[in-house]
Amino acid sequence: MTETFYSQWRLAGTIAAVRDAVTEPPPERLLQALWQRQRLQRDSLRTLDGRSVRVLHPGFWNHEAGPDFRDAVIQIANAAPISGAVEVDSVSADWRAHGHAVNPAFAEVILHVIWNGPAHTALPTLLLQPHLDAPWPELAEELAGHTQLPVEFAGQCRAPLAAMLTAEQNALLDQAAGVRLRIKAKTMERHARRHGWDAALWHGLFRALGYKHNVWPMQHLAEQLPFLQALGTTDATGWQARLLGAAGLLTDDLRGQTDAAQEWLQTLWHHWWREREALEEITLPRTAWRLGGLRPANHPIRRLVLLAHWLARGDLVDRLENWMTIECSRTQLGVTLGERLIVQPVSFWKWHWTFRSPRQKRRCSLLGSARVTDLAVNVILPWFYARCQVGRNQLELERVEARYRQWPSAQDNAVLKLARQRLFGGPRRLQGAAQQQGVLQIVRDFCDHAPATCEDCSFPDLVQSWPDQRGGEPDS
Repeated sequence: MTETFYSQWRLAGTIAAVRDAVTEPPPERLLQALWQRQRLQRDSLRTLDGRSVRVLHPGFWNHEAGPDFRDAVIQIANAAPISGAVEVDSVSADWRAHGHAVNPAFAEVILHVIWNGPAHTALPTLLLQPHLDAPWPELAEELAGHTQLPVEFAGQCRAPLAAMLTAEQNALLDQAAGVRLRIKAKTMERHARRHGWDAALWHGLFRALGYKHNVWPMQHLAEQLPFLQALGTTDATGWQARLLGAAGLLTDDLRGQTDAAQEWLQTLWHHWWREREALEEITLPRTAWRLGGLRPANHPIRRLVLLAHWLARGDLVDRLENWMTIECSRTQLGVTLGERLIVQPVSFWKWHWTFRSPRQKRRCSLLGSARVTDLAVNVILPWFYARCQVGRNQLELERVEARYRQWPSAQDNAVLKLARQRLFGGPRRLQGAAQQQGVLQIVRDFCDHAPATCEDCSFPDLVQSWPDQRGGEPDS
């Protein structure tokens, strides 16, 4: 076969790795692709200490922080199969060199996979090089560019989902999305019963702005809001000092800071020193926060600055209630909500991501359109939905539901990408944020409770029993 420009181009990054494979391990990216595709003599795998290894499922490639593969199912010798994470390194010594030994995220690792060499950990260790099912140069060429989920990783629901009409798939996703909205609203209602509707909203906003890594420290701060508010009214600068100080994120180390950062920190400390003693018992240690691997725009310092402006302004609930009364098209939903949420910070935060970041060439927004969507579907609309349910206001309830279902798609994420591949065999186009929420609810209800092999998962049965569109709609 004649080599094309594309075929030569895709191999350019692997030529050096193939050439050096005799003396140096290949790049980890290729080793991870090798493990994902299981291009190994699978019936003869053994750990370095001689125990047999059966890979019942190699796990799902994790492209975020943490172990390389999650939810693998492995059987070692005659022990019962276990589910956990797999870490793939070039050499065993990388386990300590990369800090895995002291990182709690790696406590779930059940198998350490390396190219070759001796073991440097107490973990079961498997070598790749002696177990390849083809010469390495051939494998390296084949694996170049392989990052998608192999077809054999499909969930058992993929075939019955593919047999559904598009309208039936949409109905399934819409109903799952409705369940997710009601669950979130129920959480809001429970919190409101104890603390009031305003507190329920703030609690939801704090948690949502913590993302998945910093939800709990954000929740702690939300729980302390009555105490923080009892200190008296203050402006946005005063609220920044309160929140950042109580969060343990207000540094007093000015060494290495830019002049602008030092000036702003001194301003904040002018406020914080007067309230510091009163808030000592609720102040978090800095170690409560997970700061590594975060994008600068997602740093909790920036999210607390945003919250500080909302708290200082004091009219957030009024602004949101006004937004719910206006008529706006699907494309204007996020824009009109953003107009009520976006704030104008002081000059420092307009040009710096964090205290230690250099001045940026472009302005740094405290709230982007993607985050507006996240707050809408996860907090604001569920909050309104809960209020309408409790107040038995059917017309407003339908209005909230309509906005929820009309909202354009949110940013993609690793959970959605994996779920779409497993359920639909590829990047199925989802019709808006509600259908994305529907997919996430399916993952929560079914995928999270079944192993990667889909054993005993009831979702395929649900799909197969879904009534044909011509025979009527399924029960709600």
